[in-house]
Amino acid sequence: MADSSTIALGEARVGFRGRISALDMTRAEGAGLPAPELERRLLELGFVEGATVELLHQGLFGGDPIAVRVAQTMIALRRREAMAIVVAAA
Repeated sequence: MADSSTIALGEARVGFRGRISALDMTRAEGAGLPAPELERRLLELGFVEGATVELLHQGLFGGDPIAVRVAQTMIALRRREAMAIVVAAA
């Protein structure tokens, strides 16, 4: 699903801008939700292939959670959930 030009959103740093390439639930181990439920939730929040994404802010301790703008909506995610979102830099 991913190639060398893509990373998991959970690995990105503040200021990252790109587009969603895919959702890969195998990368989100320890997210606390079954893979189908996490995928459904991410899709409902707008994390769909081709959507623009920007990492705006991260928590002070351990960098978790992160604030992400997807399309025109700001969403807070745990980094382990964001690992399922495969992105390519813009």
